[in-house]
Amino acid sequence: MMTAGKQTYSNPTWLVLCGLFAALTAICSFITIPLGFTPIPLNLGTLAVFLTGGILGKKYGSISIIVYVLLGAAGVPVFSGFRGGFSVLVGPTGGYIAGYIAAVFLIGLILDKWFGKVRRSEKRRNTKDLALCALSMIVGLTVCYALGTAWFMFSTGTDLWASLIACVIPFLPGDAIKILAASILVRKLRPILR
Repeated sequence: MMTAGKQTYSNPTWLVLCGLFAALTAICSFITIPLGFTPIPLNLGTLAVFLTGGILGKKYGSISIIVYVLLGAAGVPVFSGFRGGFSVLVGPTGGYIAGYIAAVFLIGLILDKWFGKVRRSEKRRNTKDLALCALSMIVGLTVCYALGTAWFMFSTGTDLWASLIACVIPFLPGDAIKILAASILVRKLRPILR
């Protein structure tokens, strides 16, 4: 559905985009590098989360990641290491997977408000867009890490410092690169798709 001077999509189009981003999350989760000292592998799943929240927004981004999580819970091997099943969600890394939903929602919430404000004032894209994209992703990642680390501590009996060393600190440099790449892509793609 097109309107005069402004591109909008019908609900079926948004649902197809939700499916595509759920598939993107699965594909990015497949790309893993196991680290010997932690059960959490290095993967590109968070990159897909950043893109999903940034491009689809809070509503459709959340739907997309919920579909991804439900597929995995049903046994479809969409999680890292080609794993699937409810046991993955209640295992040590399950909190991070659940954290994807919260991260996408927060990223989408922040950027929906920002880009809606920018559109209403008819400003052109600028460096503030890029900085806010990055900030929204940092907020989303922080919540994802908090939920995931809390669950990891609970399920393994590991203390906070050991959990941070195993589950957060080694991933920060890679996540910084993913945030930069995703911010650039969201800044360029979101105005086209929304």
